[in-house]
Amino acid sequence: MMLPDSWHGSWLGLKAIVVGLGKSGFSVVDTLAELGVETAVVGKTAKPELVDLVGLIGSKFLASESPEVLSELGFQPDFAVVSPGFSPSHPLVLELEEKGILIIGDIELAWRLRDKHEKVAEWIGVTGTNGKTTTTEMTQAMLLESGKRAIACGNIGVPILDAIRDPVGFDYLVVELSSFQLHYLGQISLHVAAFLNIAEDHLDWHGDFDSYWGAKAKIYQNAANVIVFNEQDSKTLEAAQQAEVAVGCRAVSFSLGAPAMSSVGYVEEFLVDRAFLSDRANTALEVCEIADIEQISPASSHLLANAAAAATIARACGVEPIYVKQALRFFQLAPHRAQYLGQVNQVRFVNDSKATNAHAAEASLGASESVVWILGGLLKGVNPVPLITRHGAKLRGVVLLGAETELLEGLFSEHLPALPVVLAAKNDPMGSAVQLAFEISKPGDTVLLAPMAASMDQFLDYAERGDKFLEAVRTLGVK
Repeated sequence: MMLPDSWHGSWLGLKAIVVGLGKSGFSVVDTLAELGVETAVVGKTAKPELVDLVGLIGSKFLASESPEVLSELGFQPDFAVVSPGFSPSHPLVLELEEKGILIIGDIELAWRLRDKHEKVAEWIGVTGTNGKTTTTEMTQAMLLESGKRAIACGNIGVPILDAIRDPVGFDYLVVELSSFQLHYLGQISLHVAAFLNIAEDHLDWHGDFDSYWGAKAKIYQNAANVIVFNEQDSKTLEAAQQAEVAVGCRAVSFSLGAPAMSSVGYVEEFLVDRAFLSDRANTALEVCEIADIEQISPASSHLLANAAAAATIARACGVEPIYVKQALRFFQLAPHRAQYLGQVNQVRFVNDSKATNAHAAEASLGASESVVWILGGLLKGVNPVPLITRHGAKLRGVVLLGAETELLEGLFSEHLPALPVVLAAKNDPMGSAVQLAFEISKPGDTVLLAPMAASMDQFLDYAERGDKFLEAVRTLGVK
């Protein structure tokens, strides 16, 4: 069926199944209830308080995610809004497709409803294997510093439908987009679309790398103003070259090196813009100094790339360089991203629980000279061998935790047979991992939590995993 394409369209009387009841799932139910859509929510589990709230707004929750649950809805759904946690191969998703029920995600629903306020916000989309959150939050900070009303939403922080329904509204929505969300995304037209980088991740969900890249590349479709790609990542350039965008949309790159024309990059100690100025063929505009970025964290290649990407997006939105510089000078990384916790006996502790894939873990490993590495969890079908071998020389030892310790133990034994490898206790995985890592370490080492894996086998999410690491480190007397 054809869904309305406006908040003010004919939603009343439609029926929908909402698949998954987390924070974003509840925002979907709440929004549809406000529109007069009859809903039912399904999922294996949900927090009791969310289940109670679903009942209060006139919907119901069915604790099942099997295809048979469709017969228990009490109605024939006109459409389904599916949480990104449900892969396209999930039996319930396949059953919805078999029955010809339209499947969308919360991002597409929000796009259809974006005209709730008379002033419609411009949408900025950010995706990539690594650095999405940092770049999204940096972009928000730059826009706010320039006096714009902006919010980071989507895959982080505020559910996008809550941002759409904000009583006042925004000038810009800075939307972090995961590959899962992009897979379920229909036709949208972003004001600025940024594809930061890509490496193997979520292959268990997408099936193969080409499908993963194809989902990421969807961010460029129908882009209206600027698409942003990474000069150091040929797959983002390939996506940009293949993209069907609006007439007049520009392709602009960010770079760790000196920028070519229509690029933002680094010259000596400066980040400079050769894209958003009139005489970009012959001149460049200083945006900030690397010293401004270094106040955030040591200037790793990933941090410099994220700052360059965010500055490119902000400049595409007309933000003056002084506001980019001021935003970076006062920016703080989100918790659990390369978070320095302090030292004990000259051993540094770094919490990078958000490093849920090899690409992100590589950034943290590359920032230290001698590392005791705590890793493990759900590897999502990714081969960790290249990362293990590339950084083997700097490893003092390894502590393994999570569901795939046997696989990891075998790989370390095969490729780095002399390296000390120990297993965390199953009854206290993080507490024992930190204690074991500290015992292996020597003065000058960094004990690094960069799991290279998802967390849901042992923890609620990466944030809880990082919090447990912080608690364990504090018991050592970190300063």
